[in-house]
Amino acid sequence: MKTKLIVLAMLFFPFKIYGQTIHSSEKKNQEEVTFIVGMHCLGCKERIEKAISMERGVKDINIDFEKKEVTIIYKPNKTGIEVLKKAIEDLGYNVSVKKTNS
Repeated sequence: MKTKLIVLAMLFFPFKIYGQTIHSSEKKNQEEVTFIVGMHCLGCKERIEKAISMERGVKDINIDFEKKEVTIIYKPNKTGIEVLKKAIEDLGYNVSVKKTNS
């Protein structure tokens, strides 16, 4: 019985490491940007969320309505900050990139 468990553990272990490697490299190919957007209602939030989530290269979007912040995780080989900024501006909003302390 112990032998079977050891063999199963040995078979599972390489796949677990391999899976983590893929996950880590996927995150390396992503960047994050936060915009300050002139939203004034929850309809604005929903409109931005819907439009930007359809943009090429966007992996995730998080909108903090109270802070008027739109944070986007994207693949830089598919899109860029200026393209994403323009996409929000094209919806009729004033947009600026939030400065970070890094």
